[in-house]
Order: sequence, then structure tokens, then C-alpha cells
Amino acid sequence: MATTLTVRTTNRADMGALDILFSLSYPALLKADYPPSALVMALPLIARVQPRLVNSGSYFCVVDGRGQIVGAGGWTWQGPQGGVSPRDMGHIRHVVTDRHLVRKGIGRALMTHIFRHAGASGVRRLDCMSTITAVPFYKAMGFSQIAEVEIQLRPGIGFPAVHMRRTLSEADLPPSNAG
Repeated sequence: MATTLTVRTTNRADMGALDILFSLSYPALLKADYPPSALVMALPLIARVQPRLVNSGSYFCVVDGRGQIVGAGGWTWQGPQGGVSPRDMGHIRHVVTDRHLVRKGIGRALMTHIFRHAGASGVRRLDCMSTITAVPFYKAMGFSQIAEVEIQLRPGIGFPAVHMRRTLSEADLPPSNAG
């Protein structure tokens, strides 16, 4: 990608652009790996912005040189299905890349930023509930597959996913100020 990419924390003003990104990208990117019957039920629930994430301080967007949001994602202490994790574990949350710009470095820039931010917060392990489509990306980012799972989006609405995990290394952490 010839343009400069900037990763920044999201805010309320980004919600409209993020909604458009999710609503256009998820249907196009997931279509090859999920049957229409799964997508018709899941897309109205997953292909939309989550205000709590956008305002969490650990959710980020990738902005291109024109100022357009071309990717988004983040991490939280709490998993997507709720529950409490050990203090050294975080959860990758709601990652998306513009459907026309996959394999252009956007996801890698985003994940590198997430690793550093989470690591600076004390996270040493990151769990991810990946779509089937994104498994190769997460493997390339150092995640290992734990198990195939079904995420309960609402009562009676399950969505096939893959539970993945990555341990952060020293190289993932922000540079030390010790000197």
C-alpha cells in the first residue's frame, strides 16, 4: 500500500465511519466461508459498531493518508461472551479491514499496535474468537488454534468461530524507557 497508515484510538465521532466499514466489509469478506443461512442471522448482529468498544480506550482504527478509516479492532480484559479472565489475559475484539484493501498491511499495523498497547497494560496472552475467514491472518500474526467453537450471538443464534491464542513476546511490548 503506497499510502501512509496511522493507528489511533477511536472515539464517538468515528462511529458512523466504523458502521459503514463493518456493514460493507463483513458481508463481502465472510461470504466465501459461511453459508447464507448463517450470515442472514449473524450479520445484523456482528456487522455493526459496538459503542462500548469504540469508547473503551483500547479500540483503534487505521486511517489512510486521505483520512479514511480502513481498518479497526482492539482488545479488552473481558471476552466477547463476558466473564472474567486472569489479569494477564486480554481478548482481541471486533477486527475488520476494508474489503478492498485486505493484504495491504492494515491488519498487521493494527495488530502490532494492539500487541504493544495490551502489553503495556500488563497483558501477556491474547485470546481471539476468529471468524473462519480470518484464521490464516491470525496464524500469520502468531496465534495458535485452540478449538472450533460456536459463539452465541443471541439465544438461538450461534456463529461458527475458532478460538485462538497468542503469547506476547518482548518484541511485542513497547520499547522500554530504561536507559
